[in-house]
Amino acid sequence: MTGTGAWAGAGDGAWGGAVAGRISVLIADDHPVVRQGLQVLLSVQDDIDVVGEAPDGPQALALVAELNPDVLLLDLKLPGLDGVAVLRELRDRGMRTRALVLTSAAEGTLVTRAVQAGAAGFLYKDVDPDALVRAVRSVNDGHTLLAPEAAGAVLRSSAADAAASAAALGIGALTRREREVLAQLAEGRSNREIARYLRVSEKTVKTHVSSVLAKLGVADRTQAALLAVRQADQ
Repeated sequence: MTGTGAWAGAGDGAWGGAVAGRISVLIADDHPVVRQGLQVLLSVQDDIDVVGEAPDGPQALALVAELNPDVLLLDLKLPGLDGVAVLRELRDRGMRTRALVLTSAAEGTLVTRAVQAGAAGFLYKDVDPDALVRAVRSVNDGHTLLAPEAAGAVLRSSAADAAASAAALGIGALTRREREVLAQLAEGRSNREIARYLRVSEKTVKTHVSSVLAKLGVADRTQAALLAVRQADQ
């Protein structure tokens, strides 16, 4: 390995310090083969030093505190403390280390949670090796970098959150009677059935339904009913 020294202690995961002017990287992954492969890939780079390895979340936090690396290459599925929890802890401690997530976890919600917790980058483990090296440099330079699939997941989540917020605002704008009508729509009842239930005319119900649709920003009573059910489940 170039410029990284030997193990600082038996099994503690810390290598010798990085050379000034080079990017110091800490690898956190629970699979030894993955850690070794990443260490070999990064250590042959002229501007990167691997300063340590962590097999679990608690050791990753301890080594970040001890070594203060420029970049933490972080798997999300770690024993002891998962990657998102590690990210939150680093953020809460105000650590300068920038975290680049490298994971095989494909759940879209994990991407959003990781970014919200402070990840500076998010890549999947099938990334091209050269692209991974470029990502380490980019994250170290202060950029935010997401794999295309990860970026799509974040955008979809943001759109869903915006839609949910808009729906919540719309429901909040409904009058008491309009809420009653919406509840009946969610039950699948017709205007005539709603009118009979509320003891009002069908014309009045129709007026209320039109107002509900306008305030919720939906095109028909089916969409209004779906929004009502989703809000009830939250």
